[in-house]
Amino acid sequence: MYKAITISQGSGGWGGPLTIMPTDICNKIVSVTGGGIHPVAAKIAEMTGCEAIDGFTKSVPDDQILVAVVDCGGTARCGVYPKKKIFTVNLTPVGKVGPLAQYITENLYVSAVTESCLRYAGEGAILTSKEGLVAAGTGPRTAHSEPKTKAQARAEIAAMNVNKKRNIITRLGIGVGGVVNKFYQAGRETIDMVVKTILPFMAFVSMIIGIIKVSGIGNLIANTISPLASTLPGMLVISVVCSLPFISPVLGPGAVIAQVVGTLLGVEFGLGHIPAQYALPALFAINGQVGCDFVPVGLSLGEADPETIEMGVPAVLYSRLITGPLAVIIAYFFSFGMY
Repeated sequence: MYKAITISQGSGGWGGPLTIMPTDICNKIVSVTGGGIHPVAAKIAEMTGCEAIDGFTKSVPDDQILVAVVDCGGTARCGVYPKKKIFTVNLTPVGKVGPLAQYITENLYVSAVTESCLRYAGEGAILTSKEGLVAAGTGPRTAHSEPKTKAQARAEIAAMNVNKKRNIITRLGIGVGGVVNKFYQAGRETIDMVVKTILPFMAFVSMIIGIIKVSGIGNLIANTISPLASTLPGMLVISVVCSLPFISPVLGPGAVIAQVVGTLLGVEFGLGHIPAQYALPALFAINGQVGCDFVPVGLSLGEADPETIEMGVPAVLYSRLITGPLAVIIAYFFSFGMY
């Protein structure tokens, strides 16, 4: 028997609360977090009576997904499912950000969710609508309208004749206005992306560099990671570890791991602890896992069949074991003579 629940935002979260109720068709809780079914997804399935599914091992048609549980740090995954009108639960405290931010709305998305944010809906609770607010002035139209008078008909004909005479000017004005509006919207979205995504990342990198210099972590990195990052076999080991199919989806979300390690190694390259000629292969060594968390979502966006997604996810993950080290080797040889 299905039960309705309410999902509220956690500490520092955004969106919601979502009051949802499964149906005979829409009754799957998909966990797209890597590392199996997340406890929050399992708890939602237990409380609602739905079935919890690992999105990395099995594909589910969109019309059967009640809730998608993600751990996106602000990239595409947090907006992909709201775009499809699927209730989205983000485990990280991320709000309306990313390239698909316009689709992230309070009636479809809630973040920073933990198991304590889940509760059964009270009796008579109003379910959250996926459509949001209905635009004003869109009331029902009657099947029959009042007949037009002769004066109204003559006025409409006269207006049509005027429009025909001004057709070229009108089209030119509409065309110019459309171009201007597109450029204006593009500028607005660019500024919004810079303020909400790029500037926070720059602040994050600056903080990491400051911590490295003050805390002495740089010396620790120099004595541990540097020996691996300063030899080709060592970088191949890093690439293989990052590309392991059961690790890469966990390391991938938000590219946080790659950002942190890249910042650490960048400082070491700047201090001269690692030879500069290893910078290019090191870049590919620490990025073998990037995008592995997005494979099922990317295939779904491409409208792949469920069977294709089910076979494609492990195929891509396992292929990284080959392409990851291979990219390091290619970058190693291409780095000759660059420095």
